[in-house]
Amino acid sequence: QVQLVESGGGLVQAGGSLRLSCAASGRTSSSYAMGWFRQAPGKEREFVAAISRIGGTTLYADSVKGRFSISRDDAKNTVYLQMNSLKPEDTAVYYCAASSGVLSTRSRNYDYWGQGTQVTVSS
Repeated sequence: QVQLVESGGGLVQAGGSLRLSCAASGRTSSSYAMGWFRQAPGKEREFVAAISRIGGTTLYADSVKGRFSISRDDAKNTVYLQMNSLKPEDTAVYYCAASSGVLSTRSRNYDYWGQGTQVTVSS
């Protein structure tokens, strides 16, 4: 089992950047594929990015390709989401998740979830 805690959210102007962190405790994060999802008010949770166990494979939602970058530092049991060129439509609660199975864009394939961190992008 693993516990996940996100940090790094906040208020930023459009065009700005934020870096989210997801710290894992318990079982080491290297045992899991890791993903980021987000949920805006009144909308369903959606996939943002994911990274394989070893980190050689990454997946991105079309809406964030070229702007967001996911990475992992297993020595620190931490996964990052670098978000650049932020847009108001990126406003959401961002969740970190861990999958003991294959790398996936589907939230149902993730076994463990953090509590989320709010990202607000002003226009």
